[in-house]
Amino acid sequence: MKKIFNTVFLTLTLAALFLTGCRPAPQNNDNAFSVLASTSFLADIAQNVAGDRLTVTSLLPIGADPHSYQAAPLDVSKIANSDVLIVNGIGYETFIDPLLENAGGEHFIITASDGLQANQMESEDNPSEMVGDPHMWLDVSRTVKYVENIRDGLMQADPAGADIYKSNAEAYIAQLEELDAWITEQVQSIPAEKRLLVTNHESLGYFAQRYGFTVVGSILPSFSSEAGVSAQEVAAAVNKIRASGASAIFLGEVENADLAEQIAAETGVKVVNDLYFESLTDGTPAPTYIDMMKYNVTQIVNALK
Repeated sequence: MKKIFNTVFLTLTLAALFLTGCRPAPQNNDNAFSVLASTSFLADIAQNVAGDRLTVTSLLPIGADPHSYQAAPLDVSKIANSDVLIVNGIGYETFIDPLLENAGGEHFIITASDGLQANQMESEDNPSEMVGDPHMWLDVSRTVKYVENIRDGLMQADPAGADIYKSNAEAYIAQLEELDAWITEQVQSIPAEKRLLVTNHESLGYFAQRYGFTVVGSILPSFSSEAGVSAQEVAAAVNKIRASGASAIFLGEVENADLAEQIAAETGVKVVNDLYFESLTDGTPAPTYIDMMKYNVTQIVNALK
């Protein structure tokens, strides 16, 4: 009974931490606490706020797909040794709850998406179920809120660095506002009727809303490869693309492009399969969040205009 009680108590504690965003704060006298972000793009965003005062590392390695990530024993150690954990939230880090349980102890958790209203999308595991879409960072205006939440969380965790975090966040938000304006300007070069996005899943919903694109249905719902895809499903995808007038299929770099290439061969559309939605890169073309967004936008614009 004691074991069951402890498990329930821990589950409720973790749920409360994610809902409140930041609690409890670590007690530090030397400011030498460890900051861990769930993904590489979140680590980069947070590092811009932390500046030289703190080093932010990523739990997931470069190139990892959070949707299919298999946690390693070392991940438990990383969490156990961290004082501040930054997550996206909205169910994005499904892999992290068991790691937190195994790591034990208390962690100061900053939920980057806190306060933002999530769109609903079909669950990849159960298409009849609707879940919150966590991919808010692909709308740069929402990333500004990420920065504000991270700033406020770091200020709470490390009050002595408050002025640094405020100044760094203000400077980085100015860069994000420039990026947001740049994306809007680039998209204007695409004729309105050609601003159509065909993807392998619904990750581009916020991006499309912000920058004036239309996501053409769920052309390739949950298909990461050709396995299990019937001829009828492929035919339906081909017909839908032809009817929409879309000229390209856009895939993340971690996705299998075989099915998209098959459909492209029958429709004559292009396949752009080297976009970065979930991870930065080790060097070019997407070593930072801003670089990632610029690269993706350039690829999309060049394919559609």
